[in-house]
Amino acid sequence: MNQLEKYFYAEKYESIFFVLVGILAIAFAAYFLIKIKQPFYNGVAYPLIAVAFIQIAVGSSVYIRSPKDIVRVKEIVATNTSKIKTQEISRMQVVMKNFIIYRWVEIVLLIAGMIMFLYFQSSAFYKGFGLGLFIQASFLLLLDYFAERRGAIYLEYLQTLN
Repeated sequence: MNQLEKYFYAEKYESIFFVLVGILAIAFAAYFLIKIKQPFYNGVAYPLIAVAFIQIAVGSSVYIRSPKDIVRVKEIVATNTSKIKTQEISRMQVVMKNFIIYRWVEIVLLIAGMIMFLYFQSSAFYKGFGLGLFIQASFLLLLDYFAERRGAIYLEYLQTLN
């Protein structure tokens, strides 16, 4: 398997994991809201649900898009390598810049979650909300770290083809 296929298959498999974690987060949140019904767990539930919908949407779209991307990029490599720079390298440069934005947003959410958890000692709901936000932001930061590393390796590979 070449670097191109390796990148897109890894992206596809991580997207499945992303969707599964989103579904699991919704299941936990539903359990907290329906069964436990305590302010702390209700607080945890809301960021779990909100971010889970994002995880499911993003994971699903990447999963659906990956096979088409493999075909598209293989065709460029096979027929017109000059398009690598104008299409795929420029697309990946935008993706890599977006990872920087995602990282900072996730760090801000992680810190906000920590602050809420520590600051709102008298409010179980907001303390729980902070914990839920911290958990989801940590998860997103971790997965995006691996995706960014994979993207950097793929971009380096593309630059050798040009």
